Amino acid sequence: MAVTLARDTLFQYRRFSLYNSPFVAHDRGCAIDLYPGDEKTRVETAPSPVAGEVVETRAVDAPPQPYAADEDYLILVDTGEYVARLLHVNPEVEAGDRVSVGDPLGTLVRAGFFAPWVPNHIHLGFRARDANHHRASGSLPVDVAVDPEPVPWDGTGTVADTGETWAWLDGPAHPAPGERFAGIESDGSVLDGGFPHYDGGGLLGGGERAAIAGRRVGTVSGRDVTWRDCTVLANGEPVTGIALFCTRDRLGVKLVGEDISLEPGEDVTVTVDV
Repeated sequence: MAVTLARDTLFQYRRFSLYNSPFVAHDRGCAIDLYPGDEKTRVETAPSPVAGEVVETRAVDAPPQPYAADEDYLILVDTGEYVARLLHVNPEVEAGDRVSVGDPLGTLVRAGFFAPWVPNHIHLGFRARDANHHRASGSLPVDVAVDPEPVPWDGTGTVADTGETWAWLDGPAHPAPGERFAGIESDGSVLDGGFPHYDGGGLLGGGERAAIAGRRVGTVSGRDVTWRDCTVLANGEPVTGIALFCTRDRLGVKLVGEDISLEPGEDVTVTVDV
């Protein structure tokens, strides 16, 4: 049984991903990360993706990282049907408060659970009301009430933007910015996840073949993808990988890694060694 997030709920956020995480909570798409901002747009407030009664807030330990806060936070909200688990938000709500979709929950936290190239976001999962709400695994699969548009990509682009641990290629372009979600195409579906730096990803839309830049890169089971042993090359130089997600504004391709040396305006050809 899956929990479906409504279209209007998803459209509060610039992008979402079910699989772009190395943590067990995202296995089989059993959690979703919701991004109010992006790499350059610093959004502080976390709009709630759920409605219900706050039943608990607590601080939790996060892995130590030089770029991250020492503590993360867990917020539990009883929706009436499930208990929602939300992470990476310093709460400005407390037990007994009622929240509606879109209400501010608190401020986004840059947590040690993030890789250095990951923007701030809200982690959301759902549990049965009588389940253990504190352990990392055990959430229900999440579905989305949108059909992300698959956009073909030939492996090329020009560097439009960079950070210390990422470079953003300007292609492919989003087909209708602001109107619908879109992502990188494979077999008529959209690829989701961190390729190949996390163990697996997802294929949203019913496809049966996972391919990037013309190379088959994984084995599909349902909507889950197990990546093959691959190396991503940008102009012949290895990078950590590609961040894949669904976005409603800027598409393009995000290359990630701590040793990326690409410069704005540089033309890039991405290849995959399998």
